[in-house]
Amino acid sequence: MKFPYGISDFKTITTQGYFYCDRTDKILLLEDSKSQLFIRPRRFGKSLVLSMLENYYDVAKADEFDEIFGDLAIGKNPTKLRNSYFILRWDFSCVDTTGSVKEIKQALFDHINFCIKGFLLYYRDYNLPEVEVDRDNCINSINSLISSVRMTPYPIYLLIDEYDNFANTMMMGVRNEQTRYNALVHDEGILRTLFKAIKSSTSGSMFDRVFITGVSPVVLSDITSGYNIAKNIYFQPKFNDLCGFRQNEVRGVVEQIVAECDFDAKKTDEALDLMKTYYNGYLFAFGLDEYIYNPTLCLYFFEQFQEMCSYPRKMLDSNLAVDESKLEYIAAIPMGRDILLSVMQKDHHVMIEDISDRFGVREMLSDNSKNHTFLASFLYYFGVLTQAGENSEGDVILKVPNLVIQSLYVERVKKMLLPEPGDRDDGKFAAKQVYQKGRIQSLCDFVENRYFTVFKNRDYRWANELTLKTAFLTLLYNDILYVMDSEPEIDRKYADLTMIIRPDKRHFEIFDVLIEFKFVTLKDSGITGEQAKQLPKDELYNIPKIKKALEKGEKQVVLYGKELDDKYGNLRLKKFVVTALGFERVCFKKIG
Repeated sequence: MKFPYGISDFKTITTQGYFYCDRTDKILLLEDSKSQLFIRPRRFGKSLVLSMLENYYDVAKADEFDEIFGDLAIGKNPTKLRNSYFILRWDFSCVDTTGSVKEIKQALFDHINFCIKGFLLYYRDYNLPEVEVDRDNCINSINSLISSVRMTPYPIYLLIDEYDNFANTMMMGVRNEQTRYNALVHDEGILRTLFKAIKSSTSGSMFDRVFITGVSPVVLSDITSGYNIAKNIYFQPKFNDLCGFRQNEVRGVVEQIVAECDFDAKKTDEALDLMKTYYNGYLFAFGLDEYIYNPTLCLYFFEQFQEMCSYPRKMLDSNLAVDESKLEYIAAIPMGRDILLSVMQKDHHVMIEDISDRFGVREMLSDNSKNHTFLASFLYYFGVLTQAGENSEGDVILKVPNLVIQSLYVERVKKMLLPEPGDRDDGKFAAKQVYQKGRIQSLCDFVENRYFTVFKNRDYRWANELTLKTAFLTLLYNDILYVMDSEPEIDRKYADLTMIIRPDKRHFEIFDVLIEFKFVTLKDSGITGEQAKQLPKDELYNIPKIKKALEKGEKQVVLYGKELDDKYGNLRLKKFVVTALGFERVCFKKIG
């Protein structure tokens, strides 16, 4: 089996024996409207959808239809519109967004003109009248192309990939970049003018159909008056799996690889559990309960698993790590820091009234507009939160999709709380003592002396055991060696933090880890912060509230540890209770 990792050309995939999950049955559904906007996170297969449409509707590929589509759903029941369009495709990710507004404008002109020249060369056998390509104004080039196409029986299907690339690359930058973006979309900016021209051409039926992909609705909000005819299809249940893999599709591939590698059949469930934990969890439509897998990450896993008969060392494909820049953008906003920390808390859920389906540059530039709903919606569109249903009050529940995305949160929060690389290195070294040596004293000392200073000096809302857990989680997090599970359900109860060695890493001399956290406020303890600082260790442990918290935590850890041993059967489990006294002191008890 060949996997098309990094390949988004539909014809190549279907004619050269690459693995493909058939989504051609969606073509009939897409014909319901003529202008559509489809939004999905980065690296989620949007370009392949465009290539599918390009190959299906291209008049020049009529003779290749059976070769490309014959074995697929649409090949057995094609629509009347197959192979009946000229295809014009733009990819705005190819447009250089550096330089001045004038230079960006010229880069956009150059890209569109280049695409028009390629169009004319590709369709040279269709006797198109001469088209004048205007280097200084691509709108003139578009109008000339339309005039030429009118002389033929075929309209144009316009495909635009990454239409919001301008926002994605410029809005994350410094203020002058944001100002340049403003100039491109407002008043008579070139993007607004360009989409006005597209809208005008659709009314004349020469751009008979338009399909646009992107990551967020930012740009469309800014050019609404220029282009208000696109139908938003990204929340529609019937397109939830237009990109992404279903559970049964992933299982089918894993079963085949397990057989090829001559593993025992039970290896299938082990691999599926790992993939589900790291890559599943995306939901883009209300009313559904079938989560889908990130396709790029699955292909990354399949390729490694098949070639080496072992799982990837790093479950996170480095090509996805760039999404951390979106978390960095959120972390720079005061309320954004609270959102990132709240997502690290219990259940990794965020509640909002609704997902914003339109927000423009003014919202992204204005601190007054960066409310809880805006920030959560922003993270949703970029795939670092996803839908998890609705609560009893009708609010939308958003959650962290999977462990890969959780690792991005952990890394960003760690950098936010410990901006100095040296501090992060010291913290990691202290964390290693826990899972390599079974010793937690150094990590507790680090949290007490370094992390608590940060929490006291910053305006964070949480002063409880969840804050304590966040500090330990950011330092202990290691998804190369462990399946990290914060708040796992064990016998209908929740353990604070478990680190279960990945099944393919159990040969290393490291420990599984279970930690229960408790927090005692200074008020409840009856002492001041200054007194807490001066307490000797033995007196700290003798404070009644501390003793009670440690005793309660010990009972929970013993229970959870037994449940984990029963579930996995081969754990080398180190169990701890960690209790904080305000943001002043940390004490612990090792169990067993």
